[in-house]
Amino acid sequence: MEEHVFDRYLRRDKLRTMWCPGCGNGIVLQALVRALDEAGVDQDKVVVVSGVGCSSRAVNYLDTCGLHTIHGRPIAFATGVKMENPELTVVVVTGDGDCTSIGGNHFIHGCRRNIDLTVVVVNNQNYGMTGGQYSPTTPPDSLTKTSVYGSYEPPFDVCSLAAGAGATYVARGLTYYPVQLKNSILEGIRHRGFSVIDAVSDCPSLYGRLNKLGSAADMMKRWEKLAVPVSAAKNMTPEELGERVVFGELVNTGARREYTEIYSEIIKKAGGAGND
Repeated sequence: MEEHVFDRYLRRDKLRTMWCPGCGNGIVLQALVRALDEAGVDQDKVVVVSGVGCSSRAVNYLDTCGLHTIHGRPIAFATGVKMENPELTVVVVTGDGDCTSIGGNHFIHGCRRNIDLTVVVVNNQNYGMTGGQYSPTTPPDSLTKTSVYGSYEPPFDVCSLAAGAGATYVARGLTYYPVQLKNSILEGIRHRGFSVIDAVSDCPSLYGRLNKLGSAADMMKRWEKLAVPVSAAKNMTPEELGERVVFGELVNTGARREYTEIYSEIIKKAGGAGND
């Protein structure tokens, strides 16, 4: 019998996961596993790096090299790994709070440098692991443990932030569309440069419950009405789009060189200068 992709990439002895029933993290994990498999990368040369949060526990379940690091710092650690060995496939699994709040500076500079990392931002619009506080992506007027009268801060658009900071591949996927999410991660892995996939997920135990969004299935189904593919969004006015979520490939450019390639040339120049 042919070995299943999950048997190759998941540590069965670590299952079941710690995630709540209905959480989107499991869907993101399986999308990542399938993307790695389809990319045909050497499993022994894959390094998955995570920070702190529900999504960051993904590294514990993967049978790859991995680093479970500190809050907001996975891109910094991943940068060090990639700089030391550019031949490795390095993936960062992070959350909206981990990446765009305490880790925001590392995020924008990773985009700016265009180092060859694939960053999967599991975006459930709140801090799930620490109790459901509002995060930089929490929608306006949302109820959380730290915005009991409604969040009044404008949220980040992760994809716009990444594109503006210089990421050369940017896409948004949703756990409601797992195949599309897998394909976006796959393209990010194949892309030579800094890739960002905003993986829109749900947190039924905290965000959903506090905002009376119904069951986990109800939360999933609402994306059918709220989400619109890039191809359709191009023909819609800002008024028609409103607060709908555009998903698909948003940026894909090879116009900029990758950071470790440039750095290797600097090393050669420095070595040559020292021999003169």
